[in-house]
Amino acid sequence: MTDARETTPPSVWRNPIHFLAFGFGSGAIRPAPGTWGTLAALPFVLLWQQLPLGGYSLVIVLSTLLGIWLCHRTAEDLGVHDHGGIVWDEFVGLWIALWLAPTGWLWLLAGFVLFRLFDIWKPWPIRWVDRQVGGGFGIMLDDIIAGFMALLVLLLAETLLAMV
Repeated sequence: MTDARETTPPSVWRNPIHFLAFGFGSGAIRPAPGTWGTLAALPFVLLWQQLPLGGYSLVIVLSTLLGIWLCHRTAEDLGVHDHGGIVWDEFVGLWIALWLAPTGWLWLLAGFVLFRLFDIWKPWPIRWVDRQVGGGFGIMLDDIIAGFMALLVLLLAETLLAMV
């Protein structure tokens, strides 16, 4: 029997809310939909990095608020709390990971890898949030924390490299 968390519901291709929650369809790619979703979020970072800091910050706030609603609504419609294909949270998590980070391909790659590591490994408090906080807020919050943890590591690396 196939797990409902692993199958892509047909509504993803018909319902614009589900399509966005599935990261423009990137969450339908198997295996590792979270990684594919994060990869699909990368080109947007190149756009957001062209914005002034306040603009990028506004993108994060608005996409987070939108994401809470998108993820909640999609999970509710599908009857699965955190369907594996819902990857809008990965989009926002990566955008946070690279928000204040230095620009350049090496930093993009490092941010991508660090965010995926924190999102998959789920150190405290990410694991606790993932298990204890429900709804769209819970779906988003663990990736938001993973994004901030990745960002902190990137900023620390930037500081250490500047000292060398």
